[in-house]
Amino acid sequence: MTTASALSGIAASRGDTTWPAIACDDVTVRFISESRVVTALEKVSFAVAPGGFLSLLGPSGCGKSTLLRVVADLIQPSSGMMRVFGGTPEEARTARALGFVFQDAALLPWRNAIDNVSLPLEVGGGVKLGPNDPKPVDLLRLVGLSGWEKSYPHELSGGMRQRVAIARALLGGPKLLLMDEPFGALDEITRDRLNEELRRIWMETGTTILFVTHSVYEAAYLGEQVLVLSPNPGRVVECVDIDLPRDRDLSVRDTSHFVQLAAHLRGMLGRMHA
Repeated sequence: MTTASALSGIAASRGDTTWPAIACDDVTVRFISESRVVTALEKVSFAVAPGGFLSLLGPSGCGKSTLLRVVADLIQPSSGMMRVFGGTPEEARTARALGFVFQDAALLPWRNAIDNVSLPLEVGGGVKLGPNDPKPVDLLRLVGLSGWEKSYPHELSGGMRQRVAIARALLGGPKLLLMDEPFGALDEITRDRLNEELRRIWMETGTTILFVTHSVYEAAYLGEQVLVLSPNPGRVVECVDIDLPRDRDLSVRDTSHFVQLAAHLRGMLGRMHA
């Protein structure tokens, strides 16, 4: 399968666009221990359209990762409602409509790149690939790792390992990709390169992406919108539209408009600590 047909196979699996990809309505999450109650999120509301790209931005303790885990059905909200493509997070997870990429690539060291991408075919009942779904080799080509299929994690750079993790998360054509600071541990040059690669993959596949980051510049460059959260507990400060060209590259960060957007986001974060 060529890269173009792999992309069309992923895009064709996106399905119904009647419902928002994510609809979060007054979601509150509390963690209760013997000594205290911690409110991680309080009355958080937002929506993401199918095929959208939303960056979650905020300081440590604002509940970004917690919110991602509510969408993924890993944490249940204490109150409020979370809907994913019109159904519950559990229904989306059971239907394998979700892919998850963590900060650590979490590759199995005894499996080579293509075998790591293939892992979802073997666990938890196994992802079932349709006749037009891209195969692991196609996804490695999509993320720029053609020729590295037989390489083991210790033979790959940090950025290459994250590319393998992204390819694995795309196996089976999930409608929604959840990304929890996947580039946070990488050097600046590699991070910039993967930011551009992620924008390309998003535009070509039509996958909805929810992306957690601490970086103002990463949030503004990647997202079509940036949801800014305040800490202790996490509340929505503002959802900022990023009105930059859809087909942008890193040079957009040198424009006056990008600088203004970044300054606005940075100002909100600064006021949280004032």
